[in-house]
Amino acid sequence: MESELSGDVIVVGGGVIGMATALVLARRGHRVRVWSREPAGRTTSAVAGALWWPYRIDPVERVGAWSVRSLRRYEEWARRPETTGVRMVDGVHADTRLAGLGVWAGEVAGLRDTDAGLAARLPLIDMPAHLAWLRGELAAAGVAVEERSVTSLRDVPAPVVVNCAGLGARELVPDASVRPVRGQLVVVENPGVRTWFTAADAASDTTTYFFPQPGGLILGGTAEEDAWSLAPEPAVARAIVKRCAAVRPEIAGARVIGHRVGLRPARLAVRIDREVTASGRVLVHNYGHGGAGVTVAWGCAEEAADLV
Repeated sequence: MESELSGDVIVVGGGVIGMATALVLARRGHRVRVWSREPAGRTTSAVAGALWWPYRIDPVERVGAWSVRSLRRYEEWARRPETTGVRMVDGVHADTRLAGLGVWAGEVAGLRDTDAGLAARLPLIDMPAHLAWLRGELAAAGVAVEERSVTSLRDVPAPVVVNCAGLGARELVPDASVRPVRGQLVVVENPGVRTWFTAADAASDTTTYFFPQPGGLILGGTAEEDAWSLAPEPAVARAIVKRCAAVRPEIAGARVIGHRVGLRPARLAVRIDREVTASGRVLVHNYGHGGAGVTVAWGCAEEAADLV
């Protein structure tokens, strides 16, 4: 079997988790390839909002460290927003207070309680631009990204396979505990909004947020568990616009320029671990990041790389 193996590491999954993991591995000296079922622009990562913030992800005792390690990278990349797609932007979490956060919050500069909620200046990532930049970084590191469908992790021809398949892990592992949490967004022409806003009701499958991105103002959203449809629902879109306009009235008249739907790969807890198959091959898992893949990507990538 060894003669059939090619390369040192194949990372399965071409979203932000897979690309981050591949880049960390390559920069540590591994020969790496990425196998992705679809191009980066069609992954769940491409649909993300994407504001740095630990959201819908467990285990809480590990998420803070992963998030802060990622935050430091985004803060650095925000110095080159035109290249990396990362900017530092002010905003408010309307339903959040400092007292309700973990110790990780002490690592985030400028968090403060206000009458409107928790004010913060956080990384806001323009995902199409950021994913394109990551693809360029992978190429510069000698990592090839190939569009390939995988039906079994154990059939991937490499001595080390890293599973960053997101929702695909449900079938590939298989792991029935991986479930979709459907998110629908509306993109409108920005009527002049320069700050972000979020409000989430833990008892509801709806959220309210808007993120000013270069391609328009992104409005959200939904968090529908076990919903698989990728088709935008007109009634849901109208409700999203209405909720956002209740916060910023000028949004009501903004022209709609697009709709997006993504399925967050939720799990009771992120899985990062290592197993050795009967043939002696190493299989490392890094999946189940829910609604915070962008937020924890680099902390998780480093931890997964440590297992290789």
